Formats: sequence, structure tokens, C-alpha cells
Amino acid sequence: MFIAPLCSGSSANSTFVGDKKNGILIDVGCSYKQLCEYLSLHDTELSAVKAVLITHEHIDHVKGLFQFTKHNNTPVFASAGTCGAILKKGFMYNPERLFTTESICDFISDYNIKAFETPHDSVQSVGYTVTLSNGYRIAYITDLGEITDEVRSATLGANFVLIESNYDPVLLRNNKKYPAFTKERILSRIGHLSNKDSADYIQKLIENGATRVVLAHLSRENNTPETAFAHTVSTLASAGLKHNYDYTLDIANVCSAGEYIAV
Repeated sequence: MFIAPLCSGSSANSTFVGDKKNGILIDVGCSYKQLCEYLSLHDTELSAVKAVLITHEHIDHVKGLFQFTKHNNTPVFASAGTCGAILKKGFMYNPERLFTTESICDFISDYNIKAFETPHDSVQSVGYTVTLSNGYRIAYITDLGEITDEVRSATLGANFVLIESNYDPVLLRNNKKYPAFTKERILSRIGHLSNKDSADYIQKLIENGATRVVLAHLSRENNTPETAFAHTVSTLASAGLKHNYDYTLDIANVCSAGEYIAV
């Protein structure tokens, strides 16, 4: 069983959870060709994907969905609002294979999958928790402007967490390429989590049982892996939590080179 961030960042996001024979894909933000290539780096065929979970309809999460559904009859799940947006924008080749998240248990029995709403500037974005048969719980938390009570209720107690650490406020503020309204969007309660936002909540997650953390959806323009990593480790150290003792910390790469985390 492994978790493989296939692509992660401002331009494309997709993560595989499972093994070489059976698993799920969260988002299809890279091209179909890239998706096949990234999975092959893990000696995994596309046939291993038994379900696709979509967080929301932004293009960096659904770019490859049309081609994926053109070549595969795999069920796709999203919130009711996101389903509507996907259909309206023509992101599904076979719309009859698109279902709401409430239907997941009718198709997937190997994992207990639950969706929770996240505050983002999309129609109805969600994150996911995936609980394995042995009780091990994985939380997938990206694309949200703040940690809400619903997010806390769904994710505290998870063992493994992939969480957004999108931007450094100083880099964002000094970014001359971004207009003011874009910066305001990112900073808003329906934007993205900063390194500080993410690190503060990671502390709570670890204090409630998380031992493995992956920082994801880092902005290329307003963050660096080194900055996000250092801020997180420093924040946790201030709370008495030791890296590689109380927790492990990884950074999801922009595109996969075959890295995965065994669970």
C-alpha cells in the first residue's frame, strides 16, 4: 500500500492511493499522457485505478479528466455542486459515470471514503479521508482558505495527512506579476493556506495522532519547498515536536519521479 503524489502545485494536482493492483486517484490535474507516465514510474497500470475522486472543478484538478474518461469507464465522484460544474464545462466524456460523493460506498468496498467541504472559490470543493481496513486513516486537505470546524472534525485523528502549504506571505506580497485582486483571492478565506496556516494545523494533527505529513500544492511563484519545509519544522519544534521522531515530513514534487510513501 502506498501514496504517490503524481503531480502537485499551481498547475496540476493528482495523487494515487493504493497498491499496484487496486487503488483510487484523487484529482486528474495533469494530462492523460502524463498520468499514464507517472503511474508507470510506480510500476502501476491505469487499470489499477478503481475510482477517481475530484476535489473541485478548477483546471489544475481536472485537466486530464476528459481524456481519462474517454479511455476508461472508471466511476468518477465529486460533490453535487462540482458534478454540476463538471458537466456544464464538458469535462466528462461519459457523464453517465459521474456520481456524487454520497454514492462512493456503492462502488468502493476496499476503503471507507468520506468527503468534507472545504472553503474555496469554487462551486463546492471538498477534501477526502480514506480509511483502510486496518483503521489507518489518510486525510487529503488542499485548496482551502482556512481550517473550518468541518475540516477539523473530518481530519483530526488521521494517521497520514497530505495538506496544502501554498504560499509564503512575503513572497506573495512581493510578487509583481500578480495583480492585487489575485493576491487578495489567495489570501482570502476561500483562497489557499499559507505556510503558517498549514504548519499551525499540522501541529494539531500531530497532537491528535498524525505521524506522516506531506506538504502539497506549493505555489511555484509564491513559495519554495525549502521555505515551506523550514517553516513547518520550526513551528513544530516550537511546540516540542521533533522531525523524524514525532513525525515525518515530505514535500510533494511538481511532477513524479517515482517517489511514494509506503503505509
